[in-house]
Amino acid sequence: MSTSIPYGRQNITDEDIQTVVEVLKSDYLTQGPQIAAFETAFSSYVGSEYAVALANGTVALHLCALALDVNEGAKVITTPITFAASANCVRYCGGEVVFSDINPETYLLDIEKVRALLKSSPKGTYQGIIPVDFAGRANDLEAFRELADEYGLWIIEDACHAPGGYFVDSMGNQQKCGNGKFADLAIFSFHPVKHIAAGEGGMITTNDKALYEKLLMLRSHGITKDTSQFQNSIELAVGTTHYPLPETEYPLWYMEMQDLGYNYRLTDFQAALGLSQLKRADAGLERRKEIAKIYFDAFHEQTFIKGQSGIIEGHAYHLYVIEVEDRLGLYNFLRSKNIFAQIHYIPCHLMPYYQQLGAKLGDMPASEAYYTRCISLPMYPTLAETEQSFIIDQIFDFHGGR
Repeated sequence: MSTSIPYGRQNITDEDIQTVVEVLKSDYLTQGPQIAAFETAFSSYVGSEYAVALANGTVALHLCALALDVNEGAKVITTPITFAASANCVRYCGGEVVFSDINPETYLLDIEKVRALLKSSPKGTYQGIIPVDFAGRANDLEAFRELADEYGLWIIEDACHAPGGYFVDSMGNQQKCGNGKFADLAIFSFHPVKHIAAGEGGMITTNDKALYEKLLMLRSHGITKDTSQFQNSIELAVGTTHYPLPETEYPLWYMEMQDLGYNYRLTDFQAALGLSQLKRADAGLERRKEIAKIYFDAFHEQTFIKGQSGIIEGHAYHLYVIEVEDRLGLYNFLRSKNIFAQIHYIPCHLMPYYQQLGAKLGDMPASEAYYTRCISLPMYPTLAETEQSFIIDQIFDFHGGR
């Protein structure tokens, strides 16, 4: 096949383009009405009370850590099989990252290993847990919530891979990723290879009003214009040397910086693109499930497959992962055929930065074994059936044919 097939690809329609053009011609390129519209639509989509749009998923993680008061000495547990930002957000705030291994069947943070870690230390040692819905498979956050409550921990759900994903709770109900029922905060990414592409962009969802209001300030320099939250007097705000007193209202220009925040805002044209893409999110998710089913049926019970994502209820299929013995050989072979598969992920604890902090090879045996075999196959809604058949044929050819 002459054209290249990447592991992920955005789908920008004429409607998406027109939506962005309309914003570019409007009065607001940033801090305008598209932000709130996107937040409202996204919170409705995942079932949360609140949503805060941000510049990207990494800053969403950073603000979550800040809002939950992660600071020097705080210990936070997460998985090594994730993009580095899931761990780095703790380090941004001076906290300590403690990696815990994955379940080799689900590729997710193993709750029993987390439980053993917590039991081995006095209560109060750890502050929180960051489970990652890796590849689009939802964590059982009901179980994590019960464990977190036992030890007084908060939960940040990294759901960047899983908009539209869900798990089934103990009562048989679907619990959507990011709905805020079990996690204190959840984060999403709108990077081009994700389900919803806004160029860049991120979102935090929560059901906690106090956290929501704190996040709003932190994303914009720690500044608020909400008069109900003002701390200075009206006299100070007005300027007593210029106006007669008493004044009864704050002047319209007045605002207060109440915390050390950041400029982590999303632009209106990115929000408009995200909002347009959100309208097709369900259709995109259904197509991802179809692609996953074709991969699964092709590789089911093949001896060269040592593991694969499989067909799992509620899986959002940002990625479809297979495990093979000669991963490097397959990777290079596929590239020679213009199939650009990817590896997700090099275990975070083996990155030189975290090894300098004490992590080492052998700490996370399940994650390390997974890394030696994993390869993410092309997965995106516009992947053509002929392209997927070609990918599957090449994988079989590499392993000696069907």
